[in-house]
Amino acid sequence: MRARGFTLIELVVVVALIATAMALAATVFSSGLPGQQLRGATLELAAQLRYTRAQALVTGTAQSFQLDTRSREWLAPNRHQGKLPAKIEVVATVAKEEQPAPQVAAIRFFPEGAATGGRIVLKRGNAAWRIDVDWLTGEVAVARGESP
Repeated sequence: MRARGFTLIELVVVVALIATAMALAATVFSSGLPGQQLRGATLELAAQLRYTRAQALVTGTAQSFQLDTRSREWLAPNRHQGKLPAKIEVVATVAKEEQPAPQVAAIRFFPEGAATGGRIVLKRGNAAWRIDVDWLTGEVAVARGESP
């Protein structure tokens, strides 16, 4: 009668295949992570800009969103604050009158919905996302890339 089971060679081949599959999966996940981090940071900033606009509409008073482009820290109304990941580069174009300091970009939203407008670009390596705030409507739009 013949014994049932696997040979040592079969077990080694299966373990090698599993190790190879895990190495490939780790490579795929780690290479996708920076892009996901960049997109997530962009969506977070856009959400906070929309929140700032909503606060201006609800309270009937102008509200300001500030972003320190050097430290990557942001501040929205009602003590909403946060910090972007260290490897993300920030470039902001806003109205000069709204800048409380040279490295701080600020966008003011008015009670009727308008804003001072501006563009915030987040970059990591060759990838970039931009957030545009329309000055007339205060609408916040997100798009891939640095310029339209």
